[in-house]
Amino acid sequence: MQTADAPTPQPDNLPEQGFDPQHPPAQELIDACVHCGFCLTTCPSYRVIGKEMDSPRGRIYLMDAINKGEAEFSATAVEHFDSCLGCLACTTSCPSGVQYDQLIAAVRPQVTRNHSRSLPGKLLRTLIFQLFPYPDRIRLLLTPLGLYQASGLSKLIQGSGLLKKLSPNLAAMESLLPRVTAKSFQDNLPEVIPAVGKKRYRVGMVLGCVQRIFFSDVNEATARVLAANGCEIVIPKSQGCCSALPAHQGEEAQAQALARQMIDAFADTEVDYVVINAAGCGHTLKEYGHILQDDDAYRDRAQAFSASVRDVQEFLAAVGLTAELHPLTENALPVVYQDACHLLHGQKISVQPRQLLKQIPHVQLREPIDGALCCGSAGVYNMLQPEVAEELGQMKAENLVNTGAKLIASPNPGCSLQIQKHLQQQGQSLPLVHPIELLDRSIRGEKLAV
Repeated sequence: MQTADAPTPQPDNLPEQGFDPQHPPAQELIDACVHCGFCLTTCPSYRVIGKEMDSPRGRIYLMDAINKGEAEFSATAVEHFDSCLGCLACTTSCPSGVQYDQLIAAVRPQVTRNHSRSLPGKLLRTLIFQLFPYPDRIRLLLTPLGLYQASGLSKLIQGSGLLKKLSPNLAAMESLLPRVTAKSFQDNLPEVIPAVGKKRYRVGMVLGCVQRIFFSDVNEATARVLAANGCEIVIPKSQGCCSALPAHQGEEAQAQALARQMIDAFADTEVDYVVINAAGCGHTLKEYGHILQDDDAYRDRAQAFSASVRDVQEFLAAVGLTAELHPLTENALPVVYQDACHLLHGQKISVQPRQLLKQIPHVQLREPIDGALCCGSAGVYNMLQPEVAEELGQMKAENLVNTGAKLIASPNPGCSLQIQKHLQQQGQSLPLVHPIELLDRSIRGEKLAV
């Protein structure tokens, strides 16, 4: 049974105040910003909302003012912090190297501890944080969800627009529900999978939460590709959530508890690397040293664990493919690779996935306009800020379709759900798969019907 601390309690009627002394945004990081505005054009929230305070520069101005007692840590300030997707595009575009990722990561727990949200907001967040990071809890709901989808009730509710009028947040959540399949009900991979041929590495594999339930095909493909390229794979049953969701939303205690659980799960596996196939999860796994910085018992272990983490594409590009690759189609196959924000900006991984895809015979990569713009998923942002996410999702889907590609390769489950939703809304049937699934098919010599 997976356990973790409950979300931090939020007392009602908190006074307006400044940041508390527990790791506020560091003044030296704030002072690194020269206010040049290079971040504005790359910021998705600024792109949609159009207000200075909903940009990285504006939020840094606000952090500075709160730190210096010139502004209150008010509900209005929280709205501007909440509008941030955490995509980290600003960290890539900033010529001064401002570590905005650390600044917004420091602010999120401050919001959780010091700001009292509305009752509907509290209830929604409790639902999200007490459900999504726990696969066993999600599985308890799979049967009614499956019946809901099979009965046609889902299409009826979406078509009526009633839920959207009652609660835009719940409507957004409902519209993103993946299909429940027979594979959703249990984990199908064994604890140890032997390498095919000569063993080159022993790697641990993180299954993810949403990934293991709704994208189990991706996990199975990942295991086959790793094994085919000389990897013995260890999959501890005790692993839980990577803690990405609560970590990105400031639920500090829950994130720390889940991080400890993950570290313990891989403690005695003697693996060379820990491999992950989901962009957001990978970024968080590499941040365990920061998440557990105040934990004397886990600090060093967290840093060592993070140092061993590799995105599966990052890992395969580094060690090289040994398995033979076969063409997926008889003729040229135009593919557009979708850069997930926490790969591109968070982990600085962009070239490696493209290098791998180009090794598949007949694959021709196409690049979309605004390829670095967030799709609007951003963990659970599309559920918490549905209007902004909706506009970003529309733009992303259009830009991908306009490449003329016959297939989209997306390395993150949240991005995939968001993009698929907007493709359907636009009447597009463009297939969307994880890049590792293309490698898997190529190794096995399976043709694609596109």
